[in-house]
Amino acid sequence: MESKYNYFKRDISWLSFNYRVLLEALDERLPLYERINFISIYSSNLEEFYKIRVADHKAVASGATESDEETVQSARELVEEINKEVTRQLDDRVRIYEQKILPALRKNHIIFYQDNHVEPFHQQFIKDFFREEIFPYLQPVPVSKDKIVSFLRDNRLYLAIRVYPKKEEKNKGEETKENIEKYTGECINERNDGEGIKVGMEAARPNVTDLRQPLYFVMKQPYAKVPRFIELPSREKNHYLMFTEDIIKANLNLIFPGYDVDSSYCIKISRDADILIDDTASSADLVAQLKKKVKKRKIGDVCRFVYDRAMPSEFLDFLVDAFRIQRDELVPGDKHLNLEDLRHLPNPNKSLHSLEKPKPMKLTVLDEKESIFNYVAKKDLLLYYPYHSFEHFIHFLYEAVHNPETREIMVTQYRVAENSAVINTLIAAAQNGKKVTVFVELKARFDEENNLATAEMMQAAGIKIIYSIPGLKVHAKVALIRRRALNGEKIPSYAYISTGNFNEKTATLYADCGLFTCRKEIVADLYNLFRTLQGKEDPKFTTLLVARFNLIPELNRLIDREISLADEGKQGRIILKMNALQDPTMIDRLYEASEHGVQIDLIVRGICCLIPGQSYSRNIRVTRIVDSFLEHARIWYFGNDGTPKVFMGSPDWMRRNLYRRIEAITPVLAPDLRDNLIEMLDIQLADNQKACWVDDKLQNIFKKRTPGTPAVRAQYTFYDWLNKTNN
Repeated sequence: MESKYNYFKRDISWLSFNYRVLLEALDERLPLYERINFISIYSSNLEEFYKIRVADHKAVASGATESDEETVQSARELVEEINKEVTRQLDDRVRIYEQKILPALRKNHIIFYQDNHVEPFHQQFIKDFFREEIFPYLQPVPVSKDKIVSFLRDNRLYLAIRVYPKKEEKNKGEETKENIEKYTGECINERNDGEGIKVGMEAARPNVTDLRQPLYFVMKQPYAKVPRFIELPSREKNHYLMFTEDIIKANLNLIFPGYDVDSSYCIKISRDADILIDDTASSADLVAQLKKKVKKRKIGDVCRFVYDRAMPSEFLDFLVDAFRIQRDELVPGDKHLNLEDLRHLPNPNKSLHSLEKPKPMKLTVLDEKESIFNYVAKKDLLLYYPYHSFEHFIHFLYEAVHNPETREIMVTQYRVAENSAVINTLIAAAQNGKKVTVFVELKARFDEENNLATAEMMQAAGIKIIYSIPGLKVHAKVALIRRRALNGEKIPSYAYISTGNFNEKTATLYADCGLFTCRKEIVADLYNLFRTLQGKEDPKFTTLLVARFNLIPELNRLIDREISLADEGKQGRIILKMNALQDPTMIDRLYEASEHGVQIDLIVRGICCLIPGQSYSRNIRVTRIVDSFLEHARIWYFGNDGTPKVFMGSPDWMRRNLYRRIEAITPVLAPDLRDNLIEMLDIQLADNQKACWVDDKLQNIFKKRTPGTPAVRAQYTFYDWLNKTNN
């Protein structure tokens, strides 16, 4: 039965979110390098989007894979719509970068060369730097139609170069051949240069019957050897920066003597980075598959060919034919590609201040001498990262390691930091004679290798490892410390339920929550969840909400309760904070609640397929917040006629989270902690600095501060509130 409601397309909604990230680069209240960093984040996000989402749609569009959610035709239309929107956004990125960022750098005495014009006092430096630091690592590779196709590495920056043999009076044919053999490296006699590029004798030779026919080359930028950005000598009070590729372009005549260099443009390839594995495979087979297939990620099918939009059409046509690029893979880009590298842009002007982000605070009640076990035995504890220090969680594990009454430590692992303090502490626990069980989700995208290596290291230390469940991902972020007194008496065990991963690196960047409790009903449910992950029983959960078990029925019951209250003339109220809202079934329930008069506020950072501003969504408002930290917490509020119910945990309202993953949500039962979470939601809804409304056209409409009201920047306001209540 077709729904009477409408929805935004998931990927078009995501592009709206990423565009909101780009808009931060326009905020002149931010330090300049913070604005530049948002261009980097926008670009990095877009790269991953093409490698995963667009690659999936292209596979369906080509008939290579089948999908229950789209046809070949709808996939083709969606890819076209995506490319059109991305092209529009990239036009804005060029405008922001060239008209806002570069002038702001100049105003701060940082001259960032962007074109062929270089001040005379730098020209010799550039030549010398090129000869000494760059030239030894360059190898131009000939490109020719209908010959061996050069392989372009994923997300590597290349220069595409067009040259013409110079007109000379004598022996032109022989000299042309000699120059090519000399200056294209030892590409001849078909060899592999270590980057997967193969060329042969025929590809290296020009058409000697027409000496003014163009020759084409590609040349990979040597960023493994040379930084992307070069600092040039300062002059007076000005500092100077230059892209490495611009230094190379300025010296192409040294690479191609005997030729007239016509033009050069940057190009890059994005390749399908998804890993197709047999999701029903056993753990052992899954490990073997991942080890084999993760290595093929760099040679996946092309999903995007990005080129300098200034490239002439005949130049582009040649490359399209030579590299066998499909027209729907073409995405026009800037003169300088891979702007995700801007996060590494040097700051030679030390007077430019950086953003003073909130520093993680330690709770005064939990100084290094205070036992977290003793505190949580008396009352629940809720931490807010990155405002609170993640060291409290590390200390919690450390206590478990050295507590003689600890019997077992059980943890889920989705994404962990390299050289993780969490993992090192778990290894110390195993070496200290504790039983340690860790569930490792191998299918965490882009973390497969790290998770596998970490799991093997833990296993070698004596930790019991449980690998991915066939057909499912385990996304729950939970830990359990099981204890028993030395005399056999039962004493409190401890549960920890979080919205974020056990990752000390992301805990300084992502805004998350973590709840410590020794409530028996939550501890028992969490133990049952870990038994389920080991395949030992089909559990019943009394307090925790677990996806694929009791989560959907309880959500429906909570929504029904608010609808009933509204029907009775009372206030029905729902506030949902999450990263993504996509599941049509749950969106329909919200539409239905709105039609009954329930007032609904959604705080959704990323994908939101619910359309506000419709007759059936007139009581729903969608807020998006982008600021210093990545909003990552999932918190749900149901008014319940003045006795609110508040939940926190790992799932978004995506199909995959609700139906194809193991997720865990806990009610926040302590009244003071529940009220604190409500305070946080209220502050976020009051944000008039970094919050946007998402309208019915997916536009980000910035909320405006009402005259006479205080400025509210939610992340900083909440940090100040936490600091004042830190006792």
